Amino acid sequence: MTHGLPEDVAAVLDLVLSADEPVHVALRRQVPRLGVQSRCRCGCGTAYFALDTDRVEPAPTGPGTVVAADVQLLTETGECPGEVLVFAQGGYLSWLEVCSWSNDVEVNLASVRRWLQLPRDFADRG
Repeated sequence: MTHGLPEDVAAVLDLVLSADEPVHVALRRQVPRLGVQSRCRCGCGTAYFALDTDRVEPAPTGPGTVVAADVQLLTETGECPGEVLVFAQGGYLSWLEVCSWSNDVEVNLASVRRWLQLPRDFADRG
């Protein structure tokens, strides 16, 4: 999606902001100008963004901080060990948060990518 972001962050943003709804479309347009200001030190992959807001248009999210995208994670076995959230402030990408709800399953950007690429009907297979 962009050359300025680490590949793992860019790939997850691409997967999470893939809907053709107006907010996601507008936020995807910001990604080429996006950089990572800092990352969580625990290894989860959470990233806080730097963005020159004078060079991009805001997404239609409203004036405050909002969850612009929220995806629950499902493993190959149908377990839900966490979620990924994309936050926007005033219509601009602000941070990507990786949340873990499990002590047994490691949740990080590598696992998020794998789980988000699974077919969504895998739980129905017998």
